[in-house]
Amino acid sequence: MPYVVDFQNVSTVGLETSPFADTLAGLRANEARYFKNKYDHVFEVTSVDDDPATLEWVTGILNDERDIVIGSRPLEVTSFEVEGIRMAYVFYESGLSINVMYSVEDGGKRAVGFKLSDGMEIPEELESRFKFARQKSKLAGTIRGSYFVIKGEH
Repeated sequence: MPYVVDFQNVSTVGLETSPFADTLAGLRANEARYFKNKYDHVFEVTSVDDDPATLEWVTGILNDERDIVIGSRPLEVTSFEVEGIRMAYVFYESGLSINVMYSVEDGGKRAVGFKLSDGMEIPEELESRFKFARQKSKLAGTIRGSYFVIKGEH
């Protein structure tokens, strides 16, 4: 069942099994606030069981582009389009959030972003491949993030 992420009253709904449920919920709320403020888009997530296609698309890109397989259990996903950009998110039990930004038109920006919940360690499958920058968030504490540019067609 879809869940509209409320960035004013942060909730751990759907993320309860994560040891970082509170900070992951803050990270999810931070994304919801961004899309509401920038695009007037309501950020709605669903369980992986209800939308396996989004998970398959994101994991396919990770595997095809960088031979990355995330070891943590995916909890929630979302997929939507704003201003010609297809967005997809996967929130993992480990506290990791992965997003794909994929311009619909050829030649547009296409990238995969990784964000780590406050307090979590860098996952082993990403540790030696990426450097993570820090940013402060009122909703999520300290977010560490990294990304790579998508080169292929997906």
